[in-house]
Amino acid sequence: MAEESLSERLERVRERIGRACARSGRNPADVKLLAVTKVFPAEVILEAYAAGLREFGENYVQEMERKAAAVAGLGGARFHLIGHLQSNKTKKAAELFASVDTVDSVKLARRLDAEGRPLDVMIEVKLSAEEAKSGADAAEVPAIVEAIRASANLRLTGMMTVPPWSEDAETARPYFATLRELAAKHGVTELSMGMSNDLEVAIEEGATWVRVGTALFGRRRKP
Repeated sequence: MAEESLSERLERVRERIGRACARSGRNPADVKLLAVTKVFPAEVILEAYAAGLREFGENYVQEMERKAAAVAGLGGARFHLIGHLQSNKTKKAAELFASVDTVDSVKLARRLDAEGRPLDVMIEVKLSAEEAKSGADAAEVPAIVEAIRASANLRLTGMMTVPPWSEDAETARPYFATLRELAAKHGVTELSMGMSNDLEVAIEEGATWVRVGTALFGRRRKP
């Protein structure tokens, strides 16, 4: 049996999004697909662009730097940083990305603002006790919101979270619901939550962005 093409996998992901929206009474146009291309070569981004995708997620500044020249000519393509950003890499991040979705401190927000480039940002919130996860504690969110809204160059577009991994997508639901409530408190409307295994639950809980890698591109190759 021939391996599915990217276009076929993309169609299946869009069908999943459509069914989840139908179940929750939402318009599929309100859920945006972020194609997670981390650890894949630039050629994969070019193929995804040709298939109609325009929003791409990368984890590392250095990796995006390596791919930048190959994808520079893709009109309308936007790159999101979805991995942890160290404050000493804000200059390069502001050059390479249209959106930094992992702002997790007042310090980082101020450093990004000081780079002097217009940037969309999301606040990454850590809602689990996992040591390996990054993100701001919920108690830190008000100060970060205030710092971003007081900045000259940053536009707060939303919040994102990564729940603990589980085969059972339902275990992510409380984390998604908590993020939705936290965002509503601060008048933030965009929610980046849900990945290949739990995007349906995320959509049912209000996700406006789902970050999909494996379901589009298969298992990641080693860099």
